[in-house]
Amino acid sequence: MTEPLKILYVDDEDDIREIAGMSLELDPDIELRTAASGSAALAIVQEWLPDLILLDVMMPGMDGPETLARLKQDEVHGSVPVIFITARTRPEDIECFLGLGAEGVISKPFDPMTLATQARELFTRVKG
Repeated sequence: MTEPLKILYVDDEDDIREIAGMSLELDPDIELRTAASGSAALAIVQEWLPDLILLDVMMPGMDGPETLARLKQDEVHGSVPVIFITARTRPEDIECFLGLGAEGVISKPFDPMTLATQARELFTRVKG
């Protein structure tokens, strides 16, 4: 039996976080935790090391890019791949997010039926 893919989903909007959570948990090989803010995500990562972080870009307080920057400063957790989930998907936006160190971008609104597959495909591409 293979280890489950551990995903941390971070979004400040309760309804989107709930839909994403239900969508990702449809995959029996995904272990999921969620966070409502960048600071909550950083706290979770200290106690539970995910394989992948799905991170909303626009959040109050600490936004996605700032959360990613703080993760990258951490020697232990800085190597966890981060994929932004955002409505900002113009080519120049995506280029900027990749330049910040994100491994990919999933557009909002996402398709709940394919979110787990998209996340898994991006993770596989990153980890080879």
